[in-house]
Amino acid sequence: MFKEFKEFALKGNLIDMAVAFVMGAAFVKLSGAFIEDLIMPLVGKLSGGMDYTNKFFALSDKVVATNLIEAKKQGAVIAYGNFVTVAINFVIVAFVMFLVVKAISKAKALTAKAEAAVPAEPSAQEKLLIEIRDLLKQKA
Repeated sequence: MFKEFKEFALKGNLIDMAVAFVMGAAFVKLSGAFIEDLIMPLVGKLSGGMDYTNKFFALSDKVVATNLIEAKKQGAVIAYGNFVTVAINFVIVAFVMFLVVKAISKAKALTAKAEAAVPAEPSAQEKLLIEIRDLLKQKA
């Protein structure tokens, strides 16, 4: 049973998947930091310094706070600011991923074009046929 588990655990696909999960988690942290620390301040600046995190609609007359945390303590609120922030994050990540995929596709196309432009080395059989052709030309 241990031998079967060892074979299963050391299969290439399982290890590749584990690496993908680790890389995915690192990418989430990287993209989160990129968006929160670089992009959202720019969005805030462009929107006149608006802070989306504390945006909400009060559903009760008892809610008089201007801070979301305090407003939630006072009554029911619809906190749309976080949704706006997450939606902006999604659009930015989707656009960046689009650019990455587009760049990779272009690089693959350029590589394929370069490989097609380089003539392939003739096989041993083709070399032999070329020699035979050349010898026949010399006799004629």
